[in-house]
Amino acid sequence: MSIPEITQKLLAAKKDKGLSFTDLEKILGRDEVWIAAVIYRQASASEEEAKQLVEALGLDESDVEELTEYPVKGLGPIVPTDPLIYRFYEIMQVYGMPMKAVIHEKFGDGIMSAIDFTLDIEKEEDPKGDRVKVIMSGKFLPYKKW
Repeated sequence: MSIPEITQKLLAAKKDKGLSFTDLEKILGRDEVWIAAVIYRQASASEEEAKQLVEALGLDESDVEELTEYPVKGLGPIVPTDPLIYRFYEIMQVYGMPMKAVIHEKFGDGIMSAIDFTLDIEKEEDPKGDRVKVIMSGKFLPYKKW
């Protein structure tokens, strides 16, 4: 996966300022995952949100316009090689069809929206090793008949 130049610039500024995504969540009033999606150019910000982000990172206002443009989404046509991202790919390889079957059984024929969607990541402390809790919530969209 190629990291866009603007992403590299934003991440460097975030590091220089010593800010976490949680810190940016408090500053912008938006979820930390959504802010990360804007930085990685998987989501677009409004002009006001982009200005707040650029200001929080101490960057020039000339970066605002790029953050408001519609991004090209996705990781590309290849299997991800980053180990953490690959694990989500692997989860879908192993549990994708079972998840689909359970969703269809509970909701009917349709899909989960990735547009009307939220994603939260939480840390669960565990004496056997901390756990990553990923919570996805998307609106169910039934397929239409015509």
